[in-house]
Amino acid sequence: MFLAGASGAGKSSLLKLLFAEERATRGELLVGGADVATFSSSKVAALRRSLGVIFQDYKLLENRTVIDNVAFALEVMGVRKHDRSALAFEMLSALGLGDRAHSYPQMLSGGEQQRVSIARALVNSPLLVLADEPTGNLDPDMTRAVFDLLVEANKCGTTVLVATHDLALIEEMNRRTLVLDQGRLVGDFQSPGGQLRR
Repeated sequence: MFLAGASGAGKSSLLKLLFAEERATRGELLVGGADVATFSSSKVAALRRSLGVIFQDYKLLENRTVIDNVAFALEVMGVRKHDRSALAFEMLSALGLGDRAHSYPQMLSGGEQQRVSIARALVNSPLLVLADEPTGNLDPDMTRAVFDLLVEANKCGTTVLVATHDLALIEEMNRRTLVLDQGRLVGDFQSPGGQLRR
């Protein structure tokens, strides 16, 4: 599913509310049927372990290698070191980064860092992936590869919410699209060319 709207429409803010980086001041915010706005710190930590988040600014750990950045999502879930390294390498290879596994983030280009962020978000097969402009630094071929992975994750049961203002990408993917304007939902389309949902 896509979250569309101009810059400042509230796309990033909504994603931050969904993974409790920002807290709602009123109303309900349901994720998996539970109101995130009422979560304690321990519940927020548990929520985040079940999510994959792809940030605009990557948020990679500079003192860890690429493979350790990706494996970190599995480490907090208690996956054994050998298994998490194998899974992390497999995900990096799927994104064309197998040869960069032992590099540090500052040695990578912006597009490579974005792919590491995407690998980290997908490696634990999360229930929900929140992606904030995940392909902004990628070329068209890598954008296609990333969305193939996101579609595959969706087919396996992961809900994927992508915030973007790339209308060509939205039209090409032809998925449900929510449109925000100044923090308000102003459109809910089954597909970009489809009818407004009622």
